[in-house]
Amino acid sequence: MRKVIGIGETILDIIFKNDKPWAAVPGGSVFNSIVSLAHVGVPVEFITEVGQDYVGELIQRYMHENGIDTSHLEVYPEHKSPVSLAFLNEQQDAQYSFYKNYPEQRLHVELPKIEEGDVVMLGSYYAVDPALRERHVELLQMAKDKHAIVFYDLNFRRPHKHDAIRLAPYFLENLEFADIVRGSEEDFHCLYNLSDVDKIYRDKVRFYCKNFVFTAGQKEVQLRTDSLSKSYEVAPLEPVSTVGAGDNFNAGIVFGLLQKGIMLDDLDSLSEQAWDDLVHYGMQFAAKVCMSWDNSVPKGFKI
Repeated sequence: MRKVIGIGETILDIIFKNDKPWAAVPGGSVFNSIVSLAHVGVPVEFITEVGQDYVGELIQRYMHENGIDTSHLEVYPEHKSPVSLAFLNEQQDAQYSFYKNYPEQRLHVELPKIEEGDVVMLGSYYAVDPALRERHVELLQMAKDKHAIVFYDLNFRRPHKHDAIRLAPYFLENLEFADIVRGSEEDFHCLYNLSDVDKIYRDKVRFYCKNFVFTAGQKEVQLRTDSLSKSYEVAPLEPVSTVGAGDNFNAGIVFGLLQKGIMLDDLDSLSEQAWDDLVHYGMQFAAKVCMSWDNSVPKGFKI
């Protein structure tokens, strides 16, 4: 059976509304996607790290309760688990502050076994962190060798903007490994001060990866491939929180890949209808998660 393998940060998201703490939920960009995929019955494995503290124990319990094996989780005895503060504005969009305490040597866990047809997900600052570069490249090379699909979400936020130039080679290397790339308007504004999707695709993405999905909150979702250039209207809604929206959009697309039996060799010739279905799955997952304080869709979620 095909599975999804994620590599990313696990973090406790403390969500503030009207400048007061409102909810605390285990999160992390790829982690949110993996939890949602587990909730809809997809076999998942996740590579991550926590400190040996109460937050780390909470995250480990949450993983067990949500069907995520902790075999590829490293626990650091002398360090604290990361925490993020998410401050919601009137549109329920978040601005983040991150608090992290990692050791110098990290992520020495055994990597999962990858099979043909599996999907590997990566993204956020975690995917370009110099301290984790060797592990990411090792995993991505395994995925390429095994003919797995690599889904890369840039998810690069303002707190790391000052590092964009230094990290540029890692972004490009991830793009070269990727088979589908998703980026948001905020990502490309932080990285290149660009917002025009066609210019972004032509100048920053297409040379490395042909399949590109661009999101911009409640604005239209944009798809660009070698043969398609298409926009998708986003249904209006009044969100409770948008903290996990993009992560769940990713989960929806990956769910669609498995649901429709799409393999790596199919991507270059994927029909317009198939792409329509994948984007629809992404929008449905994202919309569902926006209607609660959770970072993932509920168990048993149906489209």
